Amino acid sequence: MSRVQAMILCGGFGTRLAEETDVRPKPMVEIGGRPILWHIMKLYSHFGIMDFILCLGYKGDMIRDYFLNYGTMNSDVRVHIGERKVDHLEPFHDEEKWRVLLAETGLSTQTGGRINRAGKYVEGDEFMVTYGDGVADVDLRALLEFHRKQGKLATVTGVRPASRFGELHIRGDLAAEFREKPQLDEGWINGGFFVFRRKALDYIGPDTILEREPLERLAREGQLAVFRHEGYWRPMDTMRERRALEEEWASGKPPWKVW
Repeated sequence: MSRVQAMILCGGFGTRLAEETDVRPKPMVEIGGRPILWHIMKLYSHFGIMDFILCLGYKGDMIRDYFLNYGTMNSDVRVHIGERKVDHLEPFHDEEKWRVLLAETGLSTQTGGRINRAGKYVEGDEFMVTYGDGVADVDLRALLEFHRKQGKLATVTGVRPASRFGELHIRGDLAAEFREKPQLDEGWINGGFFVFRRKALDYIGPDTILEREPLERLAREGQLAVFRHEGYWRPMDTMRERRALEEEWASGKPPWKVW
């Protein structure tokens, strides 16, 4: 895949996950001992996208520290005290190729405003954007090819979320069928994993909420394509969802782990 940057929105307060986010930014909440941000970046790097712009805000210094000390934090090390030298004893695999730009985008800035502020670091004519709090098995290569084929300024990945509740089909006084948390058959929602042409930045002002005026205007003008993703997608908005992700990771076959 040609070199494309991935911008990840990492600055929100994560108030619905306050049990965790009181002490760390939401992207640093761990699944299987690794920040969910790491899982998202591993998905991108699996598809050859190694160049990241992280839009920081709430407790952004924790994300800075994580990447500035990535080698020490993620491998066994040998420290030569007198020589002030550290040997990393384990390979980093794809992470060795990651280029991570840490961009301060403000404490209370909205999603559009974060993209606007970090837009100066976009180097090519197209770039990808996603949220730092959800995982999926989206085929990013197919997403990018779809975006280029459509020729629009923006593409959003549409997903069908799972119901929060079990579904009952009733016949008389008996359950004809029961499905635990089925995927909704109707309706698509914004699953993140965007692709934008550089010109789309003209639609995203410094005080905007991406999901409101910018995307609404792009849609009105016929400039917002939708890439339908029928596979796995799960946000991490609540402790219940975090526990579900932990259980899937512990199973040994988490659905989003394509690398």
